[in-house]
Formats: sequence, structure tokens, C-alpha cells
Amino acid sequence: MSAPVSANLAQIGKSVVIKGELSGSEDLYVDGQVEGSIALKNHSLTVGPNGQIKASIEAKGIVVQGKLEGNVQASDRVDLRKSAVVSGDIVTQRISIEEGAYLKGKVDIQGKAEKAAGK
Repeated sequence: MSAPVSANLAQIGKSVVIKGELSGSEDLYVDGQVEGSIALKNHSLTVGPNGQIKASIEAKGIVVQGKLEGNVQASDRVDLRKSAVVSGDIVTQRISIEEGAYLKGKVDIQGKAEKAAGK
């Protein structure tokens, strides 16, 4: 699978290893390794099929095709593809889990009223 094409898309290749805090104001495609935290408040994160993430994540939308270990908070949507392996809690408004995806953790679906109240 290739990375989604967008004018504002940053990519981390499969040979790249990052440890620490990662933040940005554009969509991010990760096919490498990230350990720490990822903050993309109004943007999307895609974990490619070779991606290995050990981080707490905060983003608008998250698509997982690889391995993700850590808690996830998405203001819009989380999409777990069939090759996804996720260990951690997910907080989001909408979630999609394809057949074959692995999820170990809690899923908390929040409505817009709950989000606005800051719960």
C-alpha cells in the first residue's frame, strides 16, 4: 500500500526511528518507528503497514495498518484496518474495525455533547 497523496502530508519512512515528542500542523504518514507521544490536534495520522508506534496519540483522525501500542484520542474517527494490531485504550466519536484487526483495550465512544462539555 502506498501513502495517501496530499499537499500537506509529512511522511516518516520505514527506516526512520523517532524517540520523543512529535507534533505538527499537517497530516502525517508513519511507516517507521515512533516512541513517545504524537500530537496532531486538527490533522490525521496514518500508521502504515510497516509502522510500529509506542506512543500516546492525539489527532483528528487515525488510520492504523501496522502496530500501535498506547492510548489514542481522536476528535473525529479511528479506523483499524485488517492488518492493525492495537494495544491501548481508544477515545473517539466514530470507530471502524475491519475483520482481522486486533484490538486489546477499551473503546470509549464520545458524542459531540460529551466532547463539548470536556468529559
